[in-house]
Amino acid sequence: MKAILIGKNKELLWSEVPDPVTGAEDVLVKIEAAALNRADLMQRDGDYPPPPGCPEWMGLEIAGTIVQIGNDVPAESGWKIGDKVCALLGGGGYAQYVNVRYDMLMPVPRNCTMIEAAAMPEAFATAYLNLFMEGRIRPGDTLLMNAGASGLASVIIPMAKAFGIRVITTVLSDEIAASIRHLKADLVVNTSARDIAEVLKAEEEKGRPVDVAIDCLGGEMMGRCLPYVRYGARWIMIAALAGQETKIDLKNIYVKNIRIIGSTLRSRTPSVKAQILAKLVEDVWPKVESGEIRPTIYRVLPITEAEAAHEILKRGENVGKVVLRVGAA
Repeated sequence: MKAILIGKNKELLWSEVPDPVTGAEDVLVKIEAAALNRADLMQRDGDYPPPPGCPEWMGLEIAGTIVQIGNDVPAESGWKIGDKVCALLGGGGYAQYVNVRYDMLMPVPRNCTMIEAAAMPEAFATAYLNLFMEGRIRPGDTLLMNAGASGLASVIIPMAKAFGIRVITTVLSDEIAASIRHLKADLVVNTSARDIAEVLKAEEEKGRPVDVAIDCLGGEMMGRCLPYVRYGARWIMIAALAGQETKIDLKNIYVKNIRIIGSTLRSRTPSVKAQILAKLVEDVWPKVESGEIRPTIYRVLPITEAEAAHEILKRGENVGKVVLRVGAA
C-alpha cells in the first residue's frame, strides 16, 4: 500500500510501505478520507512521536470501510465487513489502509459524508473529553474557547451550544469573526481590537463569569485572564501556541479554588479513549444526526497534496477542518 512518509528534509512523500497485518483484536479499514490536526505538524517536526506500536506516518482520524476483521474481535461489537466507520488512531491515517483496534471505531453518523466523518473522531473526542470529563461543564455554564477559527473550536463551540452552554470565543479580526458566525458563539471577541482580560472582567461584573476555559494559546494572556473566572472554575490547557510562560497570581488560584488542568487526548490509555468514543456515540451522535452539531470542513485535498494541506494549517488560514481524500470519499 501507499502512505505519506516524511523525507530527509521533512518533505511529505506518497510512498510504498508494507501492507498492515491485521491483529487478533484489530479491524482493517480501507481509508477514504483522513483529517489533519496540528499534532500532525508537531509530529512532522519531530516533537510529537506516535505511541509505541503505531505506524510512523501521521494521521489521527480517518473514515473508511471495514475490509477485514481479526479473529478475536468480540461478536458483540457488531462490526462486519463493509461497515462504514470512522476511527481514532494513535497514528497512521495518511495511508490507504490502517489497522484499528475494534473499540477505537465508531459508525459513520447517518446523513454524514465520509469527508465529514473523517473530521470528527479526534476533534469530537477532544471536545467531549475537555468539556464533560475534565471540565464537568453543565447547561447554563459559560465556556471560554480560545482560537475560535481553529478546527477544534469548530467542533467545541457547536457541541457546547447543543448542550445548553453559553460560549465566549476569541479571533484575530472582524473578518474571521464573520467567518465563524455559523458556529453561533454568544460572544466573539476580536483580540486585535479588545483586551480579552478586560472583556472577562466585564462579564464577571455582569454576573456571567467563565466556568470552564479550553485554552490552546496560553502565553501571558492566560495569567491575565485567570482573576476574572468564576469560583471553582476549570482552566484547561491543551496547547501553548501563544507562549509557554505566563504570570499567575497564586493567591487568586487558591482563594477562588481554580483548577488549572493540563490535557491531551493522545496520551490517554486505550481504555479511556474507548470510553470517550462510546460516550460520543451515545450522547453526541444523535445531535450530529439531527443536524445540531456538524463538523466545519474548510478544504478537501487529495492525499498526494498533503504538503499543501499542511501549509494551510501552518498559515492558520483554515476555519474548520482540512481533510485529505484518500479513496472514494
